Amino acid sequence: MPQGTCMKCKYKFTNNSEDFHYLMTNLSVNINKIATLRNARGENRPDVEAVALDIESFGADGITVHPRPDERHIRRNDVYRLKPLLRSEFNIEGHPTEDFVRLVLQVRPTQVTLVPDAPDAITSSSGWDVAPNTEFLSSLVERFKEAGIRTSIFVNADPDVIRAAAATGTDRIELYTKPYADRYETSPEEAVASFVEAANAARRLGLGVNAGHDLNLENLAFFHKSIPFLSEVSIGHALICDALYLGLEETVRRYKQCLR
Repeated sequence: MPQGTCMKCKYKFTNNSEDFHYLMTNLSVNINKIATLRNARGENRPDVEAVALDIESFGADGITVHPRPDERHIRRNDVYRLKPLLRSEFNIEGHPTEDFVRLVLQVRPTQVTLVPDAPDAITSSSGWDVAPNTEFLSSLVERFKEAGIRTSIFVNADPDVIRAAAATGTDRIELYTKPYADRYETSPEEAVASFVEAANAARRLGLGVNAGHDLNLENLAFFHKSIPFLSEVSIGHALICDALYLGLEETVRRYKQCLR
């Protein structure tokens, strides 16, 4: 274990694992739903760029976008316009078609998250089956890392899949957390068990661990408590739904509180 002080959160960590204070987990806000609302009227209200900057000012550590081929929410020109404006980490996620790869290499975000979505998918529904796609994913990881872009592969909570992901050279994995969210109300401990196992496997392999999908104000704090070394959670739909009642600034504050 390294020792020093995190300059961002001022937490100290030492070689003694019992004294280790985990660094803060970043909150990256997915703004797809903001773009969906804008596109419903064909105008620029709400302004996606202005909302992204507000979310940053309210304390979010990053902005996530998931451009799809039909541009039903985030559009390609949104991605280009956001990059020079954002002060926080910029995460572009999506299925790695050649168009997507070109976009990412041109924009050069902080992070790219590779997701196995079909072009017509309503939302992400599973992680990669990495083993049969190792060569494909490894080549993508190499291209992105050469461009200075951190890579993350979207995976299910399966240690075997995570070992296969590590073999691609990726920097991080993102755990697909819908199965956790679906079981949380019935049994939180059982719901999170496979994710703790998977996260620990990733950590032993030197991978950073991100998480996302259906995390919300009810289940996020317990998930984070169970895996306190998470690097990042990416949350969009639930956060925007909560903001309808709480307001965007208060909602971001509450999600950040779940990560402390």
